[in-house]
Amino acid sequence: MIYTLTLNPAVDYYIDMESFEEGDLNKVNNAYTLAGGKGINVSKVLKNFNIESTALGFCGGFTGDYIKKDIKECGIKENFIYLEEATRINIKLKTSKSESEIAGKSPNISKEKVHELLNYIKNNIKENDILVLSGSVPNSIESSIYKDIISNANKNIKVILDARDEAFKIGLREKVFLTKPNKKELGEYFNKKIESTDDIIKYARELIKDGSKNVIVSLGKDGSVLVTENEVYIGNAPKGKLISSVGAGDSMVAGIVYGLSNNLSIVDSYKYAIASGSSTACSEMLTTFENMNKFLEKVEIKKIN
Repeated sequence: MIYTLTLNPAVDYYIDMESFEEGDLNKVNNAYTLAGGKGINVSKVLKNFNIESTALGFCGGFTGDYIKKDIKECGIKENFIYLEEATRINIKLKTSKSESEIAGKSPNISKEKVHELLNYIKNNIKENDILVLSGSVPNSIESSIYKDIISNANKNIKVILDARDEAFKIGLREKVFLTKPNKKELGEYFNKKIESTDDIIKYARELIKDGSKNVIVSLGKDGSVLVTENEVYIGNAPKGKLISSVGAGDSMVAGIVYGLSNNLSIVDSYKYAIASGSSTACSEMLTTFENMNKFLEKVEIKKIN
């Protein structure tokens, strides 16, 4: 079974306009809302690929009800723990020149609710399951939360950790199957300026020493790099018209999980990660299976000696 965890979900309000003028009245060309959160996105892409998963996390209020309804309408199982405070609303603004985001204020989450989550993970996630831990940690939760989750979970599962800052650093100590930093995040982790491919490979290997069995470093339009315990691969970014980068990284994670759930190697799963991320970046919404396959044909991976 596959589980995705989103500690800090949101109702994402997408706005499309020609330009934005601060302090003035701005008109919107198009707008829509979706249940947002990195783990939720992974579950949605997996559902598009006909792979079942259970979405976990916290939500509350009318926005929490919206998220649960959205997930249910997608046909995804969920076990979100209910909060009294409302789930946040994020604004994702796209103009003709740029993309910007405003992150809403997270609800308070009590220690009792965190304990409820830890108990669920301990009692339900079994050997050979896959657990995806994605996204930011609300201020009301300790930075050790990912570490606590991993230490409470079955030891014979695959954990994918897609986070940053202290929660990532502390969680990595418990050893995980895969991490997926981008170039900037990798540099932030080591407090180094990363410029070359050699730098990326060097510090990805350091990340492996710190507890990640495999590392994918995403480079946007420049592709990505997969570093395993013994090998290094460079993947391209298949050509297409960029529409929005939102959800592309989560789609890469979903692609990896899709491959693993079909008993593919990490290298063959990497191909699906590249295709999934590229397809979402060139789509209005999260990738479909059909569109991902079109990009799969364009994927090129080169092994570095």
